[in-house]
Amino acid sequence: MDSARILIVEDDATLNDQLAGLLRNRGFRIDQCHDGHQGLSRALEGAFDLILLDVLLPRIDGFSVLNRLRKERQTPVMMLTACGAEEERIEGYSKGADDYMPKPFNFTEMLLRIDALLRRTRKAIEKTSASRLTLDMLTLTRSSQAVSYGDTAVSLTPIQFRLLWVLAENADEVLSKPYLYQTVLKRTFSRYDRALDMHLSRVRRKLMDAGMDPERLATIHGKGYRFS
Repeated sequence: MDSARILIVEDDATLNDQLAGLLRNRGFRIDQCHDGHQGLSRALEGAFDLILLDVLLPRIDGFSVLNRLRKERQTPVMMLTACGAEEERIEGYSKGADDYMPKPFNFTEMLLRIDALLRRTRKAIEKTSASRLTLDMLTLTRSSQAVSYGDTAVSLTPIQFRLLWVLAENADEVLSKPYLYQTVLKRTFSRYDRALDMHLSRVRRKLMDAGMDPERLATIHGKGYRFS
């Protein structure tokens, strides 16, 4: 993680420098921009592992930057939003944001979430060419989309298999609903859409019927889901 290159796009010079100093002290390579136009140009020209993108920016706002960026790049983006600005978070997710941090920051939480996002992204990029995942008694085989728990076969639909695979591949990490919507359902997150909850509930039920403790596939209120 300590070799990752991060772009900070934040117009508050003091906060920008604080974030840059914090992340440099952790060994990250940092680029800094202070307005949306400059940030978009740098994001399109450079090879970054993560972009920290403020919503309220001069010249081009953060949502417009993200919208234009997603037409050419899939660089992970963590939006920086006003505390409690739920509509901002929803709009950011709908435009392809991977995570968000409310201001003012808890820097320890930010570091943990940056590390988690970079780990998840690198797993996806490396693709590990894994054709099979095994966690204790649970086994998933990608080519045939076969699932078993111990000696019991578990029949899943393609979407249910993909959901369980992503959760198992990122075991012990909380994956947000917006991330799972994009990765599993291949569409943007909507707080009124219950499809993901329905699929997860059915996966949990089928694994329970095969003998698995339902607590292993947990709903983390307000955050997402975790397989442990």
